[in-house]
Formats: sequence, C-alpha cells, structure tokens
Amino acid sequence: MQPRTRISDGLLRLAALQDGVLTLEQAVGHGVTPTVVKRLCAQQQWQRLARGLLLTSAAAPPWRAWAWAGVLAAGDEARLGPEASGHLWEISPQPPDVVDVLCPLPSRPTVRGPWAFRRERPDVRSPRSVGSPPRLTAADTVLDLCAVRGEGEVVDVVTRAARLRLTSADELLRALADRRVHPRRRLLTELLNDVTEGLESPLELRYLRDVERAHGLPTGRRNRYRGGLRHRSDVGYDDYGVLVELDGRLGHTGEGRFRDFRRDNDFAVRSLLTLRYGWHDVAELSCEVAQQVGHVLATRGWAGVPDRCRGCRRVVW
Repeated sequence: MQPRTRISDGLLRLAALQDGVLTLEQAVGHGVTPTVVKRLCAQQQWQRLARGLLLTSAAAPPWRAWAWAGVLAAGDEARLGPEASGHLWEISPQPPDVVDVLCPLPSRPTVRGPWAFRRERPDVRSPRSVGSPPRLTAADTVLDLCAVRGEGEVVDVVTRAARLRLTSADELLRALADRRVHPRRRLLTELLNDVTEGLESPLELRYLRDVERAHGLPTGRRNRYRGGLRHRSDVGYDDYGVLVELDGRLGHTGEGRFRDFRRDNDFAVRSLLTLRYGWHDVAELSCEVAQQVGHVLATRGWAGVPDRCRGCRRVVW
C-alpha cells in the first residue's frame, strides 16, 4: 500500500486561487515529485489537463479551470483574450468554446487543448491585467469585442457594459483614442457620446435616436430617481411630469408586471404620468410612439410639435 501523500497547505492555497489548476513546476516546487503526481492521477485524485498542467480534482473541469490552465501554460504576463475576458466581465453570457489567451512576444506555447494562443503586440491595450484569472481591463475588452462584432452587437456590448457599470464612456473614449486603428471607431464614438446621457440598453438607444431625436421631441433625462421614490425611470420629461418606461423583455408577466403597476401608481400619486413601450413599439412603430409622446407632452405644457421624419408618411397626424 502506498503511503498517503501529504500536500502542503501552501500548494493547496495556490490551487484554490487558480480554480484547482496547477502546473507541474508549481507542484514540484512545493515538494510533490513527478512520481507522486503520476500516482495521484492514477488514483483519480488529480488529473492531467495537458502536458504540464494538472487539476487537483477528478471532476469534470469547469470552464474557469480551462481558462486558468491556458494562462498558466502561456507563462508570465499572459492573460485571457477578449472573448474569455468578455465572459468573465459578464458582457458575453455564454463562455467561449475556445479559450483565447494573449501571450507576450515572442512566446507562444505549443500545448494542445481548448485554447487559442495569440501573441500580443505591445502598446495596443493597457498593460494592466485584472482579476483572477488575469484578463483584459473592461475598457479593452469592450473595444476588442466591438472590433469583431456587427453593428447591432456593438450596441449590445456597449450598453451592457454601461448597465453593469464596468467602465465609463469617458474611459472608453480615451482608450479608443489611444488606438491607432479601430474598425468601429466612428460608430463607437457616436454610441459613447449617447451613453454619456445615461443610456443602458439597446432599446433605450433606439428610443433616443428613432423616437426622440428623429421627431424633435424634448430631450429626456435618463435613468434617474424621481418623486422622492426608490424607483428609477428610463426617460423623464421632468418639466412636463411625463415618464417613459422601456421594456425589451419578452413575456414580461407575473411579479415583474405587478412591480411595474405599483411603480406607475406611486408615480401617479405624485402627478407623474407613465407611458410604457416595448421593443416592437420602438423598433417598428417609432413614428406612432413619437406622435403619442408628443401629444401627451403637449397636454402637459410642451409648446412644440413633433417633426415628421421620412417614415412618418404612413402615420396619420
């Protein structure tokens, strides 16, 4: 019978910090010889993820373990690339099937596994790595993801980062200015200037552009608390006591809808009128929405008249 191998507390702490992943070099440095490693794997206490990479568990490796393994395989100063960083920042809900890892020049590991190793050119991104496992800053993650996304996806990435408070529009604009080339520079500049107004979702952006600006409505104040209540409203025309709530969720029923009613009632007690619109309203019926909002604003003292855009030909005013 083989004697039970004692793993040092230091190595156990290191493994815990790295989501259970160790390099063979780290294990040997803490007194676990290659022979002992081989026995632990044979006894299914540990497992090999790839050459020189170990998981201190027999369970199926979680995604974060693969992410850590990729960074460790790439060596010092390596960090996760934009797709993996985007998942860890919660910008991308689903983890990428292939973990992208950025490696400092000139290194590039040859280990095989679910990783894509890319050499990172200096002076493109901030040299600062954050988090565990180490990843790109939120600003660099957003810019890198937007560089390879379609226009609609760029809007989603930017507004999601804003909603999660991961970075600011000013920080993103500064980081964008530091990049000599970016394929989405013009779109990002426009979007980020809009985000400074408090936009937090693609639906809010479409309302701003297709309803409010396209039809010359007053500029609302966005995502503010009003009436001394603990409720935030999406758009508020405060001079006229009119609020607009935008809901892009499908099948919004039950408790969520009850909370909306309660919030609307609380605002109504304070003479704040709430209008509600969903994605279909704003995306497909923007002219009708603008007409309705303009009419309500007029009943509350707005002296203007909504402008007619090119799409207003099919709307009876």
